[in-house]
Amino acid sequence: MVIIGIDPGLHVTGYGVLAVNGGDTEVIEAGVIRTEERVGFEEKLQEIFAETGKIIEQFRPDYLAIEELYSHYVHPRTAIIMGHARGIVFLQAAMHHIPIVSYASTRVKKSLTGNGRATKNQVKKMIRSTLHLKEELVSPDTADALAVALCHHNALMVPA
Repeated sequence: MVIIGIDPGLHVTGYGVLAVNGGDTEVIEAGVIRTEERVGFEEKLQEIFAETGKIIEQFRPDYLAIEELYSHYVHPRTAIIMGHARGIVFLQAAMHHIPIVSYASTRVKKSLTGNGRATKNQVKKMIRSTLHLKEELVSPDTADALAVALCHHNALMVPA
């Protein structure tokens, strides 16, 4: 089974591809999609759309996992912008007939660290440890993408 985790952002979108075979979980690829700073909003969305499509076509995932959208009353504009990037990912998943699953950030953190309020650094350390990664991750966005993919894997492993 292949699970792609996505951490959507307008400037940096993290992604992580996990291959799961029984009890073995392996990172196939992880990285970021960076949009050009000087291009317009619509071009950024088009770039995210094109690059996520390439990733989906290359790895043919069984699931695409993504964090749920949340809004903080102090920064509602950020949530709206994130919603656009997230919508692009949902569209690619729908076009490729891939089930998409969303998890609250607190659930993702709790599934990895046991603490729904864990810091980004704690999540990053758990990802490196759990997935036996020897090298540093490209960015915190990559760690978050792998975390949501691993959260979905963990959810699948829990008996109903």
